[in-house]
Amino acid sequence: MLKKILLSLLLTTSLSTSSLISFTPAASAEEKVVEDKAAAPDSAVDPKADEATDKDDTKEKAGKVEKNKDKGDEKSDEKKSDEKTDGDKDKSDKDVKPAKKDKAKAAKKEADDKMTTLQLLDLFGDVFQKVREDYVEEVSDKKIVESAINGMLSSLDPHSSFLNAEDFKDMQEQTKGEFGGLGIEVTMKNGLVYVVAPIDDTPAYKAGVKAGDYISHIDNEAVYGMTISEAVKKMRGKPGESIGLKLIREGEKKPIEVTIIRDIIKVKAVKSKVYDDVGYVRISSFSDGVGKATAEAITKMTAEIGKDKVKGFVLDLRNNPGGLLTEAIAVSDDFLTQGEIVSTRGRHPRDSQKFNATAGDITNGAPVVVLINSGSASASEIVSGALQDHKRAVIAGEKSFGKGSVQTVIPLASDTAIRLTTSRYYTPSGNSIQAKGITPDLEIKQGKVIFNDDFERTTEAELKGHLINNADSEDAKKERAEKDRIKGVVERLKKNKDADLSKEEAANADKPLDETDYQLARGLDIVRALYIYREK
Repeated sequence: MLKKILLSLLLTTSLSTSSLISFTPAASAEEKVVEDKAAAPDSAVDPKADEATDKDDTKEKAGKVEKNKDKGDEKSDEKKSDEKTDGDKDKSDKDVKPAKKDKAKAAKKEADDKMTTLQLLDLFGDVFQKVREDYVEEVSDKKIVESAINGMLSSLDPHSSFLNAEDFKDMQEQTKGEFGGLGIEVTMKNGLVYVVAPIDDTPAYKAGVKAGDYISHIDNEAVYGMTISEAVKKMRGKPGESIGLKLIREGEKKPIEVTIIRDIIKVKAVKSKVYDDVGYVRISSFSDGVGKATAEAITKMTAEIGKDKVKGFVLDLRNNPGGLLTEAIAVSDDFLTQGEIVSTRGRHPRDSQKFNATAGDITNGAPVVVLINSGSASASEIVSGALQDHKRAVIAGEKSFGKGSVQTVIPLASDTAIRLTTSRYYTPSGNSIQAKGITPDLEIKQGKVIFNDDFERTTEAELKGHLINNADSEDAKKERAEKDRIKGVVERLKKNKDADLSKEEAANADKPLDETDYQLARGLDIVRALYIYREK
């Protein structure tokens, strides 16, 4: 009896519809709002439709009688005239028989499919009942069903999953840019939790967790065998509580153990800084409002440098795990004046969409360099792919992560939802980056320049009797002033205990950019080179 009720509920649920609300996943979900119209119930009957059907049946029967009569006349004519040859008859038979066979085969396949679906649902009911009655420990019906749903979705791809009421609430908070936890974007890979990217200025970032790390243990409990939802739940907790992670990192002989204090994650997704005559914008995630914040940062830096003096901008998307599709489109539109930004293609033609740029480039056509690496995923790849295809920016750094799918969050009953992969996205040139990633125009591996301070060369200024440059005194003053300014900033940051720096940043605060961020240093050089080339 329980099995029959369960099957009835499953079949009824499969006919229901719901609103589709796309958010960005932590490991990345993305972005549109869709409403499906409910189909008319199967039980609805129109009396007029029945009357019309009866009339149609009468006409059909009359048609069949006339058709048989016509066939009889045709046979009679054939015998009298004997116009058709045997070869023509054979050909006619061959044309008719395959058509009948195809129809019969299609009908049989449809019936088999229906029967198979019912048999599989019947099998599920059997398993449910056995687990409920005979499992070694008592398990609630809710846990059995939710686990079954989650297993069904997670077996499809790494990004589809079931969200219970708690998970659904957490996901909604995350897309707004504030949530509790460690501050890392993760997925499952090789049976372990794989770090797509740590979010800037979060506990995980400050503890030294890096993109590409594998988490093998959480509080000394092995991750292998867990689902991604189970692992994420273990990493979440009350702010102020500590958690121990064991990391496996490429190039390290032994696992790295870190202790992280959980905190409320308030993501400041957009940061900006002026490097002399080049503006630098760092986007750590595509949460709500990022497109507007990016435009404001560029406008502010342009005014600070001077509209006639700014040479270009560096857009840093490294270790950005993605976010909302709408924000990725908004950021791309900041730099493009026309053309397609991205298209999404689903299983059905009705699910396909194209998003185009609007007029206006907030940088006024200034050179742009976009930095990416293996931690740049999803929405980051949409932006870099759009700017690359339109030749609006030079993409530099390392190959991106390669997540080219869109997840739609579909709310269900009891404040639950499913995150389901519903489409793939394509760059303006029609390329899918799923499992391929964005290949940079200029590959720049992260590294550092080692300065040899022990080796000194003699300069013209050191030669006895050298000619004096009248501008020497002014240049020397400017150089000393800049050194004093940098020294003051470093001392102030070191004294400020609340400074929003990681241990690595604090240690590198007084070092040249070539030593601390080689990719950014080269990005700034590329912008200046593009400016010089354009001016010529």
